[in-house]
Amino acid sequence: MEHAKPTASSAQHATILMVDDDRNILQVLEARLASAKYKTLTASSAEEAVELLARHPVDLVLSDVKMPGMGGVGLLREVLAQWPTVPVILLTAYGSIPDAVSTIRSGAADYLTKPFDGQQLLGKIAALLGSRDQKPGSCKGKGVSEVLWGGKSPVMRDFYALMERVAPTDVAVLILGESGTGKELIARILHDMSPRAKGPFVIVDCGSTQPTLLESELFGHVKGSFTHAVRDKKGLMEDADGGTLVLDEIGNISPEMQTRLLRFLQERTIRRVGDNRAIPVNCRVIAATNADLPALVKRGEFREDLYFRLKVVTLKVPPLRDRKEDIPLLTERFLETFSQAQGRPRISASAETLRLLMAHDWAGNVRELKHALEGGVVFCRGQVLEPRDIQLEQAPGQAPGQAVAVPAPVQAEAAAPQAESLSLDDNEHQAIIRALERTAWVKKTAADLLGISRRAIHYKIKKYNIHIPGKGQDE
Repeated sequence: MEHAKPTASSAQHATILMVDDDRNILQVLEARLASAKYKTLTASSAEEAVELLARHPVDLVLSDVKMPGMGGVGLLREVLAQWPTVPVILLTAYGSIPDAVSTIRSGAADYLTKPFDGQQLLGKIAALLGSRDQKPGSCKGKGVSEVLWGGKSPVMRDFYALMERVAPTDVAVLILGESGTGKELIARILHDMSPRAKGPFVIVDCGSTQPTLLESELFGHVKGSFTHAVRDKKGLMEDADGGTLVLDEIGNISPEMQTRLLRFLQERTIRRVGDNRAIPVNCRVIAATNADLPALVKRGEFREDLYFRLKVVTLKVPPLRDRKEDIPLLTERFLETFSQAQGRPRISASAETLRLLMAHDWAGNVRELKHALEGGVVFCRGQVLEPRDIQLEQAPGQAPGQAVAVPAPVQAEAAAPQAESLSLDDNEHQAIIRALERTAWVKKTAADLLGISRRAIHYKIKKYNIHIPGKGQDE
């Protein structure tokens, strides 16, 4: 497999590969990017784009999602496997925001829905190219602290030091941490700072993949092994050969999958579903979860031998409430990124806003902070982010007005008297609706915010007959 060729050294003269089966769209994109002094390459299919990537240095890929052949999602998978330092922006004319969020979770750097605003597109491209050297995937020669934007907290300094000792090794790593702490980002940095950095980086979301499909996704299958298996399919484990395999939400896999995974870790070979042939796979395994695995082991729900195979080294990511000294720097970096992405002058936080952020509990950790600041940039009227621009979830038992701010129209609505229900079901029902609303009705993200599994939120939605607006809300 041929891996990444060198990319252009200067964002000012960056080369952007545009992929769309609509020639009119390609012409519009080419004119817009040429006016911003970018070099461009065009492809009318994902397959043609892969050929161009193999022959030409490319700094960023801008691709439609719905195309004949492998399409934009298939192209994204190829880029992640072979050119992991090249960011991908996906364009979609039919997807909702939750659909687009799922592409971000799959590895896309960003997304835009058609029709898109030209200035917004240029802002996103500039933000991605301008921050390439700050992102994992381009951390050669840099310490973990620099890649993760530094921080003053003692717990994170200790964590950075441990990561730097573990990254260059080839041992299995178990990453533990609450939802929103950045476990997937930690896995990516471990890969990028390892001897396998030029190999593929493959993420398997064990929590969102149906148990009946996970075996085929991981191990692959041969033609005729089950209904609809119309051709041989290589699994994600084979895709990770020579690189890193990340098993996210490992605590959710079935007992049968635990047995198969243990056998792989022992023998380093796999067998596709329906096949007797053993295929050697050489990859580093990183597992991540927000579940209490020792408790699952004690209850007999997770194999103890598999647990010890996965936890050769354990990295526990500190929650944001234990590293509040880092909030000002994180706020500064996030605001810089979102200002660029929205094509606005750089926005900074006022002293009152920083006090508000420092006082908040951050149950959703860095992800909650990131989303709050992204929304704050939308509401911000000038170049200074004020408390009125921030929407924060009030923690249970928190005094009204303490570390909570919402835009004025929302405050006016909240002022209306409401009857307080003491019913556990009513409160759970309302908590699920609030989480879904805050995450644009993306079920998995809402589940993370609530600290429950995806299967649990599906059950609760059905139990309370909650209507999910729009389409494609299963991510």
